[in-house]
Amino acid sequence: MAHNPTRRHFFFGTLLAGAVPLGGFGSEPSLKALGYKSPNEKLNIASIGAGGKASSDIQACAETENIVALCDVDEKRAAKTFQQYPNVPKYKDFRVMIEKQGSNVDAVIVTIPDHMHAAAAIFAMEHGKHVYVQKPLAHTVWECRALQKTAEKCKVATQMGNQGYSNEGTRQCAEMIWNGEIGNVTEVHAWTNRPAWPQGLTQAPPPAPVPSYLDWDLWLGIAPEMPYSDDYLPFFWRGFYEFGCGALGDMACHILGAPNMALRLGAPTAVECVSQEGKSDIYFPSKAVVRFDFPARPGMPPVKIFWYDAMRDPQPTFPGAPADQILGDLPRNRQGKANPAVEPKEHQIIGGVFTDQFFNPVELPPPPPRPAPTEQLSPREQKEAKWMSLLRTGTNGSLFVGDKGMITTGTYGEWTRLIPVEKMRGYEFPPELLPRSPGHYRDWIRACKGGAPACSNFNVSAPFTEWISLGAIAIHLNTRLEWDAEKMQITNNAEANRLLKPTVRKSWADLLTSA
Repeated sequence: MAHNPTRRHFFFGTLLAGAVPLGGFGSEPSLKALGYKSPNEKLNIASIGAGGKASSDIQACAETENIVALCDVDEKRAAKTFQQYPNVPKYKDFRVMIEKQGSNVDAVIVTIPDHMHAAAAIFAMEHGKHVYVQKPLAHTVWECRALQKTAEKCKVATQMGNQGYSNEGTRQCAEMIWNGEIGNVTEVHAWTNRPAWPQGLTQAPPPAPVPSYLDWDLWLGIAPEMPYSDDYLPFFWRGFYEFGCGALGDMACHILGAPNMALRLGAPTAVECVSQEGKSDIYFPSKAVVRFDFPARPGMPPVKIFWYDAMRDPQPTFPGAPADQILGDLPRNRQGKANPAVEPKEHQIIGGVFTDQFFNPVELPPPPPRPAPTEQLSPREQKEAKWMSLLRTGTNGSLFVGDKGMITTGTYGEWTRLIPVEKMRGYEFPPELLPRSPGHYRDWIRACKGGAPACSNFNVSAPFTEWISLGAIAIHLNTRLEWDAEKMQITNNAEANRLLKPTVRKSWADLLTSA
């Protein structure tokens, strides 16, 4: 059952028309007339990236579609996925793969380091391929806009890999706020336990011989030429300004998804690095706090968004929030019952029903320890394991502060709940205003076959990632930025303006020239 509609509900319900930018999820299908496959046919999908996160993207799509080509510059990292598809052609250069495969490929997954997202996706789109691009969508503001522009020009289906945008809890959060449950929201606090890789170091990593299994030149791609180091791979690149977007870029596209959807954030007017620890000329700092200022939107007042990374405390505390409340992610023994899984099962459709288990948590045995390595770890592997252990500390989540109450959500928008959480006892969620997702990957696959645009298509995810990219610049320069979105200009800092667009190696320049 749902709440009885109120005048305030209908007032907030009118916000739905602008809740998602033009071409967002739930719009009328716009691709059917273009001759794409029917929903009953399988897509032929190629992947740029095969190891690490790419492997799970590939497996999720392979549940219903065909994987027809794989590309990775790191044969060692990609070995397991390569073995799973022994008869699929393998490549190192995505340009060669896309050109050789031609019409055999309908759609492309792009799951590689941040600095190459835009170059690979633009190349694929200009060859008529639908694209799924991991978060953050791009490394710079200019690339975000180039991706959106290219997608519109090429009329392809797109999706950014921020799974939380498909979650039930993210939609529940938006509908609760539009229903006036906590009044006018003027402040949001969002936090993560990342980074789980080195940041804040002041010395450049030591050069080393390029391993035989790696094409370092292709890995660098558009980035400036520099010597290889063992400290870049497999995932430590995230902490370097040249390659990644730090903890903000890694997790904000997840954690700030619910605020972006619910508050219709658009573009900020200012972004400020409020504080940081471990400032460096080459790495993101070891810890940072960033503030984003957004102007009033129709029916909504100005709002301040605060971002905190390296949040290692078991539970964060914020001004005005009850100190005895669990904020963000829920511990295992309080999670109760999640929404039924969808078919095919994707594990991304997470909402939350607040059963007695939440209010009377049962004692659960601790999760089994990770198996000990069968072989002695190398010094490099020991270093990776030490950093990865940080993922078992702290929490992730967001807290909405309204003039009539508070709402908190987990990493991906799941377990959305009022604070104090006692208000959730017997709570009935408001009427559903937003279309529900069939699953994050299914959302994109359906769009590729002529269905409604995916919920995090580039008309949604490019403007979203753009303001997160501004946050990365503010951290890099440890300053406040005044932003003119219409002119794509930082009005108070010439040095910051130069960071809006990537510096591209001459040998790769033609890849981004047409965008």
